[in-house]
Amino acid sequence: MKQDLFAWPEVVGDANIHGPLSFAIPSTVAGYGLMQKRWGRLALAEVIAPALALARRGLPADWFTTLKIANAAAILRRYPESARIYLSDGLPPVAPYQGTPGFLPLGRLAETLERLQRAGAEDFYRGEIARAITADVTALGGVLSAADLAETTARVLPAMEVAYHGRAWQLAGGLTAAPTLARVLARLEAAPRGAAPDAAWFTALANALRAGYAERLAGLGEDASPAVAREGSAESCTTHLTVCDEAGGMVAMTSTLLSSMGSRVVLPGTGILMNNGVMWFDPRPGQPNSLAPGKRPLTNMCPVIIRDGDRPALAAGGSGGRRIMAAVLQMLAFVTDFAMTPAEAAHHPRIDVSDAETVHADRLLPAAVLAALAEVGPVEIVEHAVLPINFACPNLIAAAPDGVRAGISDVQSPWSAALAQG
Repeated sequence: MKQDLFAWPEVVGDANIHGPLSFAIPSTVAGYGLMQKRWGRLALAEVIAPALALARRGLPADWFTTLKIANAAAILRRYPESARIYLSDGLPPVAPYQGTPGFLPLGRLAETLERLQRAGAEDFYRGEIARAITADVTALGGVLSAADLAETTARVLPAMEVAYHGRAWQLAGGLTAAPTLARVLARLEAAPRGAAPDAAWFTALANALRAGYAERLAGLGEDASPAVAREGSAESCTTHLTVCDEAGGMVAMTSTLLSSMGSRVVLPGTGILMNNGVMWFDPRPGQPNSLAPGKRPLTNMCPVIIRDGDRPALAAGGSGGRRIMAAVLQMLAFVTDFAMTPAEAAHHPRIDVSDAETVHADRLLPAAVLAALAEVGPVEIVEHAVLPINFACPNLIAAAPDGVRAGISDVQSPWSAALAQG
């Protein structure tokens, strides 16, 4: 059995975890394109411009880059373009002892974004970029085809809405963390609440999370039949962006490469670092979550927008694999149930329960909370830090009725930030 993000039977050569056979159809560009067409106020070329500027600049070669690349180096070195970009002289880049770190060139990524600016998102699936992707995948021995790309479409689904303590929580729905979050909120509705989250509240939360994940791991899948997905909590490569504009609109958007650095394969013709989404699927045939054409897997994404009447008041989401849902829930509950500011919520210690068994508790929690949690099940006391990664990395924006917005991110990722309008 493979003990990585999922406890599947091990595949020969880990072909579902890294390399060209691990690629699922890259659909993020289609999603971005549809969002821009339907709700965007700027031209696509304008929207792409900041990303293009970053691609031209390159990846900051700071200490966190060293850490992330070193963690993936054993596999990155197997793929020539990945090794060329990330492993200069065969080793991870190291920031200078003093002074200013430089930047790592990212292959042909800037050229690909320039092409998207000129030709639009469709080019990624049916144009010059699509041809470059399929040529590289074929050369690498992969099976992602021109037809796979050409048939890619983005969908808009109704938000899943859940009432919790008098507010409407809008969730992404589908095969995300949303159905589990809805069940956890229902169980938490009657939990005892004081002025601050105390031992009784954290115990109720732990029990609700345990029950929610037991249901999730036993019964959720695309076929609505018992799924065998045993999602793990290893390091993931997910990004969550929470944004508000001056008109009061809010966006909570999560995208992912799945594992840290995805498939670890950079396509030389485009500079695209490919995902390893095939890892989401059970490699055994005949299972509810088996790999199949057009199949969608169960994922951990958990973007949330909370309404105050008709006004979006809070938006949040996070990165961190299966830990995402518990982190997002606690950040939002700290603000809505305990009147914390976003900064107070971000710095308050929390728990994680994402395997239906063990509670992982921040060592900074009060002793009474840790003791109460230990009475109801196994507890592992851990540190909330950059590495090891014991908690997800949520971010949140709160919009007050007077128009003041406050945003906060999390200590777990040094690259995360809250950026003010201006």
